[in-house]
Amino acid sequence: MAASDLGVPKLVAEPIAPLKTTLGWGDLENGGKTKTRKLGKAQRHGRLPPAGTEGRSTGRKVEDPEMLAAIRLTMHGKDANVNAFFLTPLLRMDGKEKKMHIFIDFDDIQCPIFYMGHFSLGIFHLCLLSQPRPPNQLPSNLQNQLFVKSSVTFLFSPSPSPSDQFCSTAAGGIPSHSPFIRWLVNSSSCRSAATTAVPSLDKVDFLKLQNGSDIRGVAVPGVEGEPISLTEPVTEAIAAAFAAWLCEKKKADATKPLRVSIGHDSRISAQKLQDAVSRGITGAGLEVIQYGLASTPAMFNSTMTEDKAFFCPVDGAIMITASHLPFNRNGFKFFTNAGGLGKPDIKDILDRAAEIYKSFTDESLSQSKKRASESVKKADYMTVYSSDLVNAVRKAAGNIEKPLEGFHIVVDAGNGAGGFFAAKVLEPLGAITSGSQFLEPDGMFPNHIPNPEDKAAMKAITKAVLDNKADLGIIFDTDVDRSAAVDSTGRELNRNRLIALMSAIVLEERSSRLQKSLLGGKHHRFKRGYKNVIDEAIRLNSVGEESHLAIETSGHGALKENHWLDDGAYLMVKLLNKLASARASGNGGGSKVLTDLVESLEEPGFAVELRLKINQNHPDLKGRPFREYGEAVLKHLEDYVVSDPKLQKAPVNYEGGPTDADAVNLGLAVASAVKEFPALDTSVLDKFVQAS
Repeated sequence: MAASDLGVPKLVAEPIAPLKTTLGWGDLENGGKTKTRKLGKAQRHGRLPPAGTEGRSTGRKVEDPEMLAAIRLTMHGKDANVNAFFLTPLLRMDGKEKKMHIFIDFDDIQCPIFYMGHFSLGIFHLCLLSQPRPPNQLPSNLQNQLFVKSSVTFLFSPSPSPSDQFCSTAAGGIPSHSPFIRWLVNSSSCRSAATTAVPSLDKVDFLKLQNGSDIRGVAVPGVEGEPISLTEPVTEAIAAAFAAWLCEKKKADATKPLRVSIGHDSRISAQKLQDAVSRGITGAGLEVIQYGLASTPAMFNSTMTEDKAFFCPVDGAIMITASHLPFNRNGFKFFTNAGGLGKPDIKDILDRAAEIYKSFTDESLSQSKKRASESVKKADYMTVYSSDLVNAVRKAAGNIEKPLEGFHIVVDAGNGAGGFFAAKVLEPLGAITSGSQFLEPDGMFPNHIPNPEDKAAMKAITKAVLDNKADLGIIFDTDVDRSAAVDSTGRELNRNRLIALMSAIVLEERSSRLQKSLLGGKHHRFKRGYKNVIDEAIRLNSVGEESHLAIETSGHGALKENHWLDDGAYLMVKLLNKLASARASGNGGGSKVLTDLVESLEEPGFAVELRLKINQNHPDLKGRPFREYGEAVLKHLEDYVVSDPKLQKAPVNYEGGPTDADAVNLGLAVASAVKEFPALDTSVLDKFVQAS
């Protein structure tokens, strides 16, 4: 069924033969009866043009009449939310400042139209935009934010090139009547952004996409200074590389193809990347099961679940997410039944992807698209995953059907993928969930960053708990591998408090006697990075040192009993287990049974976390990977400490900073030490030192 049949706007582009005369702005086609609006820089980056700014013909002349060309763009279908067309240049070709007219014709338009028509030579991106809520219902910083509804990207070129044929094919077979126009992509989507990748296969530094044990990049435009790095061809190459890696690890039987599940969070680039991943996997000869909106922990679970109705277990899983990063970012996490992939695995996959990318042809890309459309299966795996969580709580309460009946628990999903938890986990257990908020997926994250470490996010869930007089509040990050809670008094149970609480629960489950004033157990501190912490816990067990919990202050937490999966939903299930089991044994009291476990513990005197970013485009990197630059900064700091008699490397300890003055002095020392690294952004450190 066509998009227009569904009431979804669709952009269709067709080239018009080039005009080889010198004309003024607005002079195209029969005297130029079109009107233009001139937009300033702010409007060109996602803001509505001010009312009453309709422009007039400027009479400016085209500097190069041989480069004059016209495009007809037509919108089919109606949408009451649509309020603007927006044409924006993405880049210039060869640094030249050639000028060009763009003529736009519209059909079935029921809304105001704004467009610009005098741009530098290069790639242009036209988006159909909408503002889905009245401005007064949006936060002040988002009142003018527009959502992309449909888009088309095209490239003006001074002459045909060998890739013209490929570009025409990628556009769905649109003919290039003009030697000056190369069509890239013609696409549309419903409700969220359908941004387009640039399939001109430019040189890509795949290793720059590595982020520890994840892959992350910029997937859509919209943030100045952040060009797209995670294009559809790049994504397809990465997926194909994972398929090759998986076949090698699994030593696949040629008579039985391996199977890979794909899920995504609520990001606006999710659908296009899911399709690109599917093409890469099926193009490599593997089977694909699309789960749609899902959580990261669920994707790992799909490698272990035994359920043929849901095509499980799968041999590998890919989660499309960038955690709590801004709307323009996205990325991938990979799993097998052995767990998440580590840094060496990710590097291996990216090295393979770089080679696969070089081998892409228009024919191979076309074939992978056809194969995917014919073979991809879909399944609602989140139903299985949610049911497992429900059963875990019931079991802890002695197999009571509704062990949380009467408890009032509110959920804040931050418009990520965690909205399922209220209706599919808490309500079947009998909990009241009224007052839960931001459960609907929205990849622009209009209310707050979905991040249990973020102060605004924690303030939002705390307010919801207090306003609704709830027993407990639960908050998730975008892909639900991190979480935190708030008790009935508004006390936050995140970061160090969550670590202490989970430790107490685990120790209590494994000990018949637990002194209230002393948790017992052993705190083993290790370097940050959730995969680092998990791997260290696994190592400790392998050498006979019993370990059951691996957790970071970020909210990443994994338990041995849950296959060392960092699962934010499962962490919250452990809290629910405590509530349910306490009630079943006659020891009610709501969330007090949780806070009582850690109430007597002493809080750190002072704690602050500052993250210094590296500008990957800064010339001081001299083409080196940013990771190498970061390691050089750390090595310099180590040498700096050795050379300064007033400083010494801190011994292994388990305490926070005693005073803010100590933290400020440490900040001053670090700021002084890293001055010779100009690519290191120390603004947050400088602000902290100055404010203190």
